[in-house]
Amino acid sequence: MNSQQTPSLQPPAPNGIRVLVVDDEANIRITLRAFLLQQGYEVEVAGDANRARELLVDGTWDVVVTDIVLPGASGIELMKSIRAAAPTVQVIIMTGEPTVETASEAVRAGAHDYLTKPVGKDAILRAVATAAKIKRLEDERQRLKKENEVYQRDLERLVAERTDKLREALENWKTATEGTILAMASAVESRDPYTAGHQQRVAQLAQAMAREMGLAADEVDAVYYAGLIHDLGKISVPAEILSHPGPLGPEAMSLIRLHSRTGSDILQMVKFPWPLARIVLEHHERLDGSGYPQGLSGDQITQEARIIAVADVVEAMASHRPYRAALGIDAALAEIVKGRGVLYDATATDVCVKLFRKDHFAFEATPT
Repeated sequence: MNSQQTPSLQPPAPNGIRVLVVDDEANIRITLRAFLLQQGYEVEVAGDANRARELLVDGTWDVVVTDIVLPGASGIELMKSIRAAAPTVQVIIMTGEPTVETASEAVRAGAHDYLTKPVGKDAILRAVATAAKIKRLEDERQRLKKENEVYQRDLERLVAERTDKLREALENWKTATEGTILAMASAVESRDPYTAGHQQRVAQLAQAMAREMGLAADEVDAVYYAGLIHDLGKISVPAEILSHPGPLGPEAMSLIRLHSRTGSDILQMVKFPWPLARIVLEHHERLDGSGYPQGLSGDQITQEARIIAVADVVEAMASHRPYRAALGIDAALAEIVKGRGVLYDATATDVCVKLFRKDHFAFEATPT
């Protein structure tokens, strides 16, 4: 035999295989029992179906050899009850009056084999050996099935446990990330008390706009967190410039305009799940290319940055600044409508106006 071939399964050794012989004729019971015992099988006998059922309940059996004609219940009825209680037990039907009808009925009821009396020794030995082999294969299949069910349950439990741990880790990481972002925002606003709350309000409005525009949850989060720190780069601008009460000169304005890139450079040092560095870098770009620091235009500007650009203008104009009093929401909305499609994203502009005019959006109070 080639070593690469899978050897065929041989009939199991008789030792340990239990056979129940059921026949109302005592001489047949005695003869079959003696012969099968001689071959190494464990054998019990019963003269009718009721006694057979008692023996079947009291032990584990591999093969049942039964006559069809029995006192009380027939061999077919006995086989049906065996099939219901122990489906892997193999049943061999014997009959002294073979007909096509009885053979068909036996097969339909689940008989492994159908033998005609008188049964030769070779025939009964071959039938029992084959039936025992099938029984062992069925038992093994059932064992593997149960093991697989246990494995699946254990696997599902393990996956559930690890999923819970992963979810907990992600929540902890998200909390830590939010803490980092809030700390950055706080650092900026501590140097610019006149615009305290500006970043939080821009984040509120930008988040509401992103949701109204149908952005995915991750994109909405990106807009919100970028809004919270969009002015992070102002941490490098001298405080006296940030709080200057009047118009700024060219040199001061050039320093102010560096804050987008400075903030982006800082954010690139931290690994976030959102493209915060790019959004912060581009939030002062304008559709017509007149913005800074890169002079990007149109779709070169990421959508999140275009949303924050609109929210930033509206909040800044509506709020008090060191160099002017608050202009109010009406003036702010008029500004973005005037620049709609030229300076500011058209969809973001329309959504922002809708939020205030129809949905009655209002900035939430921010900590002082």
